[in-house]
Amino acid sequence: MENLDNLEKRINSELTTKIKKTELKHNQIYIEINKDDLLDVIIFLKTDKNTKFKQLIDITAVDFPENNERFKIVYMFLSHEFNQRIVVSYFISENEVVPSLTAIFPSANWMEREVFDMYGVSFKDHPDLRRILTDYGFEGHPLRKDFPLTGHTEVRYSEENKKVVIEPVKLEQNYRSFDYESPWEGTKYIKEQTESNDKKN
Repeated sequence: MENLDNLEKRINSELTTKIKKTELKHNQIYIEINKDDLLDVIIFLKTDKNTKFKQLIDITAVDFPENNERFKIVYMFLSHEFNQRIVVSYFISENEVVPSLTAIFPSANWMEREVFDMYGVSFKDHPDLRRILTDYGFEGHPLRKDFPLTGHTEVRYSEENKKVVIEPVKLEQNYRSFDYESPWEGTKYIKEQTESNDKKN
């Protein structure tokens, strides 16, 4: 087993131009790569006798809507044999299609579907790329930062129609005004009520 410093040097020397940046942080190795080198990097990390990152822990994304390369795709791996963790990431633009890891890690199937559902990122060669967390006919991708907190539609049971209906979200106007004062100072409506009570007394 190599310590993290040596492992980081080994990965850099073996993968050379495929690695854009490495960093040791939180007792883990963080690697930034190009999207096109993903499969080569992952196969090396899984099969090399000194790494053996044989468990895919998670796949997720981070949304940076102000950037040209909007999404950061993040993969987390664990080596049981060496008790080490590694995080691999790369940036892509909004409509880029990225390689699927399902041929290397079958467990990537549901994880990639979740990223597809929540962020709208498509995975090339995925065997069954469809939504996994949202309902049939759902529009948009809830973890994108430009997705409204209230959503676009709401599902409710209509007593009048005696069935479940899907309608555009309608917020009452009084739910649209927010009081940003600190709760420690007391919110506006409580202050007003207190002041009116003081005047009465």
